[in-house]
Amino acid sequence: MIWEALGATILGLAIAYAATRRLPGRLPNRPLVLATGPAAALLGGLICRVVLGAGNAPVTLTVAAAVSVAILSLLLGENVRPQGLSAGLVSPPRA
Repeated sequence: MIWEALGATILGLAIAYAATRRLPGRLPNRPLVLATGPAAALLGGLICRVVLGAGNAPVTLTVAAAVSVAILSLLLGENVRPQGLSAGLVSPPRA
């Protein structure tokens, strides 16, 4: 159980680190993301272990990674729009 918990935590930290590197402008401050990823993965791994029982380490780590990604996706900001869309949405000036 300790190895599964450690693996889930490391996996969540790796996912959070990758998210901060890939989407720096859409995520809130970095310490929050780096703390949320491992905590979510640990929670997902714990829930999976309780439901499935011992002996399912690959499934547990897969579920831990999925929960970590899902929780981190909730932190994504929606205020960023692509540059090309804003030019087409501007109404013409009134005469």
